[in-house]
Amino acid sequence: MKQSLSAVALAMAASISLPVCAESKRDENEIVLVENDDADMAAAIRQARAKLDEFLALAANPPPGASDFKLKVMVRDGEDTEHFWVTPFAPIGKGFKGTLANEPQVVSNVEAGEEIEFSRAQISDWGYTKDGRQVGSYTVCVLFKKMPPEQADYYRKNHGFDC
Repeated sequence: MKQSLSAVALAMAASISLPVCAESKRDENEIVLVENDDADMAAAIRQARAKLDEFLALAANPPPGASDFKLKVMVRDGEDTEHFWVTPFAPIGKGFKGTLANEPQVVSNVEAGEEIEFSRAQISDWGYTKDGRQVGSYTVCVLFKKMPPEQADYYRKNHGFDC
């Protein structure tokens, strides 16, 4: 029986601003597999969706010190699901369009750099940088609980996460 997992892209390179000369021994495009019924991930997605309108208003009119606005979008390919950061993005009609910022690891129906259209229901997270600190990125905070502590500490220290 196939285990019910979703791939959630940590994809730190897409979820944060990296200095041009930054050197990292970490794979900035790694993914973490999460069971589809993971309670912490479901709660993080609900939290992000509850604040989505507020985020979209900020993204449309960024305050000083805010940058790197992104959405995390769920893409299905048959029974497989993977979540990708999309940046830049823009509203269109009743949905959105944007550019996939990560290389797929599970699904094969999209490619990094591809522009996709998606609905609000496909959005699983959002984030941006404000004065060097990450805002939002609720699902990333859940992923930190699922990786070795030293790996999570690396991302917190080097990329401005407060979770």
